[in-house]
Amino acid sequence: MAHTPSAAVLAGNGTNCENETSHACRLAGFAKTDIITIWELLKGDYSLDGYDFLVLPGGFLDGDDLGSAKAQANRLLHSSARKTEEPLIKQFSRFISEKKLMLGICNGFQLMIKLGLVPALDGNYMEQQATLTFNDSGRFEDRWVWLKTNAQSPCVFTKGLRNLYFPVRHGEGKFVALEKQVLDRLRAQNQIVLLYTETEGGEPTMKYPANPNGAQGGVAGICDPTGRIFGLMPHPEAFLHRTNHPRWTREELSDEGQGLAIFRNAFEYASTYR
Repeated sequence: MAHTPSAAVLAGNGTNCENETSHACRLAGFAKTDIITIWELLKGDYSLDGYDFLVLPGGFLDGDDLGSAKAQANRLLHSSARKTEEPLIKQFSRFISEKKLMLGICNGFQLMIKLGLVPALDGNYMEQQATLTFNDSGRFEDRWVWLKTNAQSPCVFTKGLRNLYFPVRHGEGKFVALEKQVLDRLRAQNQIVLLYTETEGGEPTMKYPANPNGAQGGVAGICDPTGRIFGLMPHPEAFLHRTNHPRWTREELSDEGQGLAIFRNAFEYASTYR
């Protein structure tokens, strides 16, 4: 009997993209998609164990106090589910060890990177090795950007994809490796999944506004060594249909937006990984 995969979208405390993210999961094929608040997870009403795919959506967790997603990272690292007294971070560790999928978008990527879920060099999950900090422009950036995928990357989510066009909406999206060797190793191990480019199919750029935040090396998204945990600053859930595109009345576009392919790749993996 074929496995029917399920998805969970973690919400609450300032996230604001959970509904469109959940919709993307359903469009991709996930028949069961639950929006779970952090408080339901803390209480123990829900556990991550029952899901195959976890999405950490965009928003402004805790008002970005202490820096983007830092308060939520501390909460997840040091809190337990009240009903079971199990540390929440053990649920995340178990999720990873069972070869399930995680996707972090914008604020969710910020949370992932501060939890240490990515880049997880040498399998060192829960050890922060990079950060996402204030944009070089000193302002909130809300624009569409071109992205180039790394065809050599193990990333499950970008399989078969090359040039993408997604919106960014962030004030702290600048990727910075905490040590130079981190960036070098990410390149060598093909864990850099997405790069900002000036044009479709162009080369990685540091030029503003194509690189909207000044990210080192033009990095827009990275994965863990397995390719099953992926974080990116642009919003694939914001381009699910051609009418989401800023020039949909002026260009010939397919009905399906490019962002749906990210979620469909997740569904295809989740349907077969067991």
